[in-house]
Amino acid sequence: MDTSSLVGLANEMDLSKIDINKIDMSKLTPEQIQQLEELKNRFRTFDYYPSLAMNGVLLSLFAISLILFTIQGIKYRTWPFMIAMCLGCAIEVGGYAGRIWAHFDIFTPGPFLLQIVLLTIGPAFLAAGIYLCLSQLVVIFGANISRIPPKAYTYIFICCDLISLVLQGTGGGIASQAAVKHTSPNLGTRIMLAGLGFQVGSLGLFLLLCAEYAFRVIRANRNGTLNLDPAYLSLRSSKRFKCFLLALTASTLLILSRCIFRVIELSEGWKGHIIKNQVLFFVLEGIMVALAVWILNFFHPGLCIQEKYLPGKSSPSDGSYLSPTASSVNVFRTDPEMAAAPYRA
Repeated sequence: MDTSSLVGLANEMDLSKIDINKIDMSKLTPEQIQQLEELKNRFRTFDYYPSLAMNGVLLSLFAISLILFTIQGIKYRTWPFMIAMCLGCAIEVGGYAGRIWAHFDIFTPGPFLLQIVLLTIGPAFLAAGIYLCLSQLVVIFGANISRIPPKAYTYIFICCDLISLVLQGTGGGIASQAAVKHTSPNLGTRIMLAGLGFQVGSLGLFLLLCAEYAFRVIRANRNGTLNLDPAYLSLRSSKRFKCFLLALTASTLLILSRCIFRVIELSEGWKGHIIKNQVLFFVLEGIMVALAVWILNFFHPGLCIQEKYLPGKSSPSDGSYLSPTASSVNVFRTDPEMAAAPYRA
């Protein structure tokens, strides 16, 4: 096929159907070169070439975090938390693999579709892992202080997370398909924005409930009406547990910041200024989420809440030997007998 035919084919179809490397630029007229550049700008799926270095670093960070969460989950048997975090990290790995693919082929829709959908929904799974922790903290501090039962926190926020996940995934799929077909992506974008906005609201409500519960604990303590379970005394006073509380707060704020960024980004549309800025995406999307998962790798709930209190491990620092209904309970395990233990008289 000669050069003019290749240009004609590109004009009728799209650049993903031909190999532009076969076009001999030296044989093109200035008008044909200009036409080809216009076609490239029309059919490219990104407004920049995704950085191989940036995306390679992020892929590596999430892949290592995935391995660590798997090892930690098996070691401490924190199955629900492990599943949520591993799914989130695996989806992030897939998303950045799509961006690396796009670095080498910016005109093919496949990598664009892959990264936009996966990187949109990935943090929803990570947020689910964070939500699972709140009910356990309520048990440790005292379920009687909470406005709602501990398990209700998990049910409420996991349901919210599923709603945002469906909205973001559906909207991302519709919008990205429309973008590569050069039709209006407005419908998909609005659905994505609804999902992201719902996630921002859920995370905000989560933080408010955490703050409200902490306020109730502090107020009860000042009034002398605080009746904390003595079985968890050593756990509550440990440095690791206090670090875990800070780590959980930091991870939540990082994911919330990322979601706010994506809402602002998409509110400008697919041709907005922010979506064309790769450095902003790298910092406010990639680094924010990577920090959130790595913080929870270092301050894993299994390490900070369970390690010294599992049956057969070292006894608490106060020298008392805890019964199966006390701090020796693995609060993240799914075994019904273990889960019911903190509520027994």
